Amino acid sequence: QVQLVESGGGLVQAGGSLRLSCAASGSTFIVYTMGWYRQTPGKQRELVAAITSGFSTNYADSVKGRFTISRDNAKKTVYLQMNSLKPEDTAVYYCNQNRGTLGTYWGQGTQVTVSS
Repeated sequence: QVQLVESGGGLVQAGGSLRLSCAASGSTFIVYTMGWYRQTPGKQRELVAAITSGFSTNYADSVKGRFTISRDNAKKTVYLQMNSLKPEDTAVYYCNQNRGTLGTYWGQGTQVTVSS
């Protein structure tokens, strides 16, 4: 069973920064794509950023140039550095591990609130 534990959410003023962390269990972290998603009430969960095992990254257009995803395979942790935060970034942020046909796993979520 894979466990993903997020941390680092909180309340920040517009223009501020936060760094989210997601620690994963299991010995095969290195081979899987990791992602960050976010969700607000009444809306579908959306991809924010993802990073492959080869360190290729992709971002939602709304966060390009402001957010950076990274991974530390030795620590089995993925990070999301969020700069120049906007009120519209307010959401619950979820860590995701995509194991393809073996399934997709989610963390419990961490709240990010950006005040104007």
